[in-house]
This record gives sequence, C-alpha cells and structure tokens, in this order.
Amino acid sequence: MQDQAQSREDFEARLRAIGAQRYHDRHPFHKRLHGGHCTPDEVRAWVINRWMYQSRIPMKDAAFMSRVEDPDLRRHWRKRIEDHDGTVAEGGGIRRWLALAQAVGLDPDYVASGVGIMPATRFAVDAYVRFVREMPLLDAVAASLTELFAPRIHAQRIEGLLAHYDFADDTSLAYFRKRLTEAPEDVQFGLDYVLTHADTRERQDAAAAALTFKTDVLWAQLDALWHGYVEGNIPPGAWRPGEGMAP
Repeated sequence: MQDQAQSREDFEARLRAIGAQRYHDRHPFHKRLHGGHCTPDEVRAWVINRWMYQSRIPMKDAAFMSRVEDPDLRRHWRKRIEDHDGTVAEGGGIRRWLALAQAVGLDPDYVASGVGIMPATRFAVDAYVRFVREMPLLDAVAASLTELFAPRIHAQRIEGLLAHYDFADDTSLAYFRKRLTEAPEDVQFGLDYVLTHADTRERQDAAAAALTFKTDVLWAQLDALWHGYVEGNIPPGAWRPGEGMAP
C-alpha cells in the first residue's frame, strides 16, 4: 500500500535518488565553472552571491537550535555553527569564503556587506532560513541532507578550479578542502536522524519534500546567476563588474 512506510533502506535510496536527479552539480553553471569556461566576472558574481548562502548557514542553524529541547541534538548540531563561524582568531568557513573573495580580486568587506546580492539569491536563501525556522524539526533536518552530495561537488570544484584558474591555490580553496572532512560527519548524524524519525509514510513524504525543496533553493541561485551574468541580464541593484574590487 502507498500509505505503508518504506523500509529504512528503501527510504534512504529514495533520498539519495533525489540528489542524483536534482542536486546542483548538474546545473550548467557549475559545469561552466568547473570546466574553466567562466569569465573572471562570472566567477566573482558566483562568489558574491554564494556569500549570501554561506553567511546564512550558521543563522539557520541557530534558528533550528532555538527550537530544540533535546540537549543531545543541540550538542550535535552546534558543531555546524562552529564550523562556519569558527573562533574569533580562526573564523571558520565564513572567513575562508572571504579569502576566496579576495583571491578573485574582490574586496572582502564589500562581499561581507551583502551589497550587490541579486534579488533572486536573497529570496531563495531567505526562504531556506524561514523553512528551517518554521517547519517541523524533521523537515528542517531533512533539508540539510543535500550535504550527502556535497563532497562530490567539492572534489570536482577543487580539481576544476586548480586546473583552469590562476587564483586557485591552497589558501583560496581552503573552504572546499575543509568541507571534504566536515560535511560527511554532519550528514551521517542528520541522515540517521531522518531515517529514524521518519517512521511513517507521511513523515517520509514530508522529509523527501523537504530535501527536494532544498535542492530547488540551490538550483534557483544558479539559475539567477546564469540569467544575470552569463546571459547578461543583471537585475537592478545587483553587483556589476568593476564594483567592490580589492584595493
């Protein structure tokens, strides 16, 4: 019967199939980026707009934790905030992303200000933060499971950027190298949580829908980049080549 819960194995396969079909490593912008076909300004536009997403990750995780009553779940989840915010001295993933911004010729303060973010990027990322803040905890955790597929794209990105772009080196790509070890640990906990708590067909369907929603958030950001900077339809208020360059 369709209402019967899937087995743990079948449900995991269902979640992984969503990534295989819908994760943003399939988007033509990433193929263009990793293949060395992006112009310097297209790379800069990607770095600027992706900053919006990077900067909101610890904020959405803090919003999630504010609703969690289970101390064990909070202990596991707060590592995600620490990974991105880091310490005062080290700075974590956010500071590593700003090192990438500087490497591609941008002023890190300009990027961190959020000035020049495309409207579509802002709407997509804000929708994700709102989803995590308002939806059931199971759905919020399920949305994070795009991390199942992240190590693959990080490895492709490191290889492609090193092969094709002069700015790529150990410092500029430190964010992606670090995520190769951080993401698997995070996702193993999240996957086990979803597989354990999605114990009815209704909850499984909701979790699958949440993961699909998150893939849409990531895909929509790249659609906006392609329309704005590959096709040349930069929206009002968005970054324009020559702005926000490093001194």
